[in-house]
Amino acid sequence: MREFLPTAEVWRGNDPASRLDRRTVDLDSVSFAAPGDVPTTVAEWLASSFTDGFIVLHRGRIVFERYFNGMDERTLHLSQSMAKSIAGTVAGILVGKGLLDSQAPLTDYLPDLARTAYAGATVRHVLDMTSGVRYSEDYENLGSDVAATDVASGWKLPQPGRSYPACLWEQVMGLTVKEREHGTRFSYRSIETDVLAFAMEAATGSPFVDLVSEALWSKLGAEESAAFTVDVAGYGLADGGFNATLRDYARFGQLHLDAGMANGRQVVPSAWIEDSRNGDASLFGAPYTETLPHGAYRNCLWIEDHRGRAYMARGVFGQSIYVDPDNQMVIVKLSSWSEFVSVPRNLLALAAFHAIARHLDVN
Repeated sequence: MREFLPTAEVWRGNDPASRLDRRTVDLDSVSFAAPGDVPTTVAEWLASSFTDGFIVLHRGRIVFERYFNGMDERTLHLSQSMAKSIAGTVAGILVGKGLLDSQAPLTDYLPDLARTAYAGATVRHVLDMTSGVRYSEDYENLGSDVAATDVASGWKLPQPGRSYPACLWEQVMGLTVKEREHGTRFSYRSIETDVLAFAMEAATGSPFVDLVSEALWSKLGAEESAAFTVDVAGYGLADGGFNATLRDYARFGQLHLDAGMANGRQVVPSAWIEDSRNGDASLFGAPYTETLPHGAYRNCLWIEDHRGRAYMARGVFGQSIYVDPDNQMVIVKLSSWSEFVSVPRNLLALAAFHAIARHLDVN
């Protein structure tokens, strides 16, 4: 991505990388049923699902690691919307330090939002994507709001004859239509996480990229510095612009598995990690229930089933960090799907994760 777009470094800090021991387990031959009861194996699934990198941690050790398509252990891979979970985790750190109040109105931090549909919305509303602000997340519609976000962030060229915001903040200030009461329904809208990031910047006086480095990445024990794509105003794209290595995404997942602990210290408050597993399923409906029938969304994370404890960071084109506390397992899959989103591919990935968990439980 750094060859195509301007980026800002997320410094890993001076601390040594956290150690990831190994206990190799052959997962290639693990079999499971794809939707429709079609038999397949992990190896077949990885080969057929545009995989760039895949890693499984079990009880804190690497048991399986694969790279494809020219990627290696030092390659930074675009997170897409897994970046939202990075932002939500940093928010939890700031809440724990008393620098951010999740229940406070957004206008406490960003008074200009009083002129937008975010008037009356709280930090909690954007953490959980339950504001009532109208924003269309239609990836294939060049006239959608998310298409305008792609242009404002520098990801796409403007379409002839259309006007676009010059940067992300300008787009936020242009969201003036409220389509329902805040807090009444989950609706996935990427720009909610950017509003959260702007609030964090205002609360601390630090650029979002620096906050991620200082609060999280430099404490995580990352092997490599990460990077954010930035817009023309220098803002690091919180909703999808994060780039990191496969192993460091796994370390982020392990941080969540270990109740916020990394490198022998409490990086994220354990209460925030526990809170992230307790989303309100009554706010979660179609179309999101096609993949997660009993799902929820909390603190910028996807809860697989509100009756269990597993949750995920997810991104379009097949990115996922799956955190399974009951099986002490973290799985990261980095991909380059040919589609933005695919319910069948997501269901197949979940089936693979469950099969791997069952296999590790007896090996």
